[in-house]
Amino acid sequence: MTIRLANAGDAAAIAAIYAPFVVDSEASFETEAPSIAEVGARIAGGGELYPWFVALDEAGAVAGYAYACAFRARPAYRFAVETSVYVAADAHGRGIGRRLYETLLPLLEAQGFTQAIAAITMPNAPSVKLHERLGFALAGTYRDVGYKLGAWRSVALWQRALAPRVDPPPEPRPFASIPDNQRP
Repeated sequence: MTIRLANAGDAAAIAAIYAPFVVDSEASFETEAPSIAEVGARIAGGGELYPWFVALDEAGAVAGYAYACAFRARPAYRFAVETSVYVAADAHGRGIGRRLYETLLPLLEAQGFTQAIAAITMPNAPSVKLHERLGFALAGTYRDVGYKLGAWRSVALWQRALAPRVDPPPEPRPFASIPDNQRP
């Protein structure tokens, strides 16, 4: 398996992996699967501050992806990121999600982000297990905040410390500015 930064050419594969999570499950609160163009725009929208990674299987096909985005829009939140990871249905149980996060999280730390937040629709034991293994802890739960697939859904927030907090904090750096010998 190879992990690398995602690019616009990965948008179709990412859209295909994500669509079942949107259409057939409560894992995502989106109700319409984004188009390939929309996924490409999301990757590009991360710029050099919010990385996207893909995992390639032995045949070179995208088997999963992980990314970071702004946690909230207000400026005081700029030191925290929200993270997500999705793995193709036929690739579950092979450690792909873990490998993606083991690449993403150290890079976010090197960039100077101090906290990673993952929002998990409950119940979702496999996602909770993955996040706990990677050092995330339950920070709180929004109860019955989304209605999808005929039921009210709760979302738990899982939090993991990244870079140490200092006062005043340095601004997070673009991932391209991290020297190669400091990248995961």
